[in-house]
Amino acid sequence: MICGEQRRTVDAVRVEVPARLHLGFLDMEGGLGRRFGSLGLTLDGLGTELTLLRGDPAGDGPRPACDRARGYLDRLCEALDMETGFALRLGRTIPSHSGLGSGTQLALAVGAALSALTGRVLPPRRVAGLLDRGARSGIGVGAFEQGGVILDGGKGALDEPPPVISRMALPEAWRMLLVFDDANRGLSGTAETVAFRDLPPFPADKAAHLCRLALMVGLPALAEGDAVRFGAAVTELQSVVGDHFAPAQGGRFSSPDVAEVLRWLPSAGAAGVGQSSWGPTGFAIFGDAGSAERAAEDARARWRGQANLRFVVCRGRNRGAVVETFSGHGAVAAEYETVAKKTA
Repeated sequence: MICGEQRRTVDAVRVEVPARLHLGFLDMEGGLGRRFGSLGLTLDGLGTELTLLRGDPAGDGPRPACDRARGYLDRLCEALDMETGFALRLGRTIPSHSGLGSGTQLALAVGAALSALTGRVLPPRRVAGLLDRGARSGIGVGAFEQGGVILDGGKGALDEPPPVISRMALPEAWRMLLVFDDANRGLSGTAETVAFRDLPPFPADKAAHLCRLALMVGLPALAEGDAVRFGAAVTELQSVVGDHFAPAQGGRFSSPDVAEVLRWLPSAGAAGVGQSSWGPTGFAIFGDAGSAERAAEDARARWRGQANLRFVVCRGRNRGAVVETFSGHGAVAAEYETVAKKTA
């Protein structure tokens, strides 16, 4: 627990949280007592930054993301019986409804900032539960806490986010090419709930195959730095899961334009391709930076007439969120794991 003297000297907190790719669910059948189970990957260079300080909330600003962050802050303060005398500033943000975890990461960033500013212990899993995040996947919490490649154990009987059961580092050389469609948005909210409700039952034999594919092909390939076999496992996972979700999103991938790019990318050297969550953002996995950059340049040339498409090359990220506190004595920054230990 941060002592009272430390609490008085923290005047502002800045939090930076990473985006993530949701690579797919492993078991939507749930016959063994747990449902979903997710594989995810943390991205560097694409994230959300916010600052929380003591002051007038009226200065938050009009941006929709800022309204969303203020809503999370007010809900946390109400749940913890705290006054809401805090100002909140947003810098860059993860694009909303793009499949990159914008809502969960924003919620967790608000929780981490409030914890560091007030000294109240707010573990990420508790924040997620209080703010109704991580209902089906623990990838967002895992990316926030640790980064890397995350595997969660699916939703069980407990009313909390699925537990992270494996975390592995991404090879430094690998790159992810993101394919954005700025004219489309992925499913969220009520539409997402209805989609899950109306999907047909998922076959148990397919769930068994996907679990084996992740455990016996994908993760061992990652451990050996084999982008080709890891990418092939992700592509197969995406094809099975994407076809299951096709009735809800209009096809294996939600954006026809992104789908066209994804069909082309293997010929440009991609080891694996897919769509993150409900999309519309697509991705490709490459074993080295040069191949990813060349593919991005070729894609920009091929689709130069489609202003809705953007191509961004990212590194993987093997660390979680960063929390920076400010006081009269200057700034102190730490990765989230360190801050969590200090406040436990």
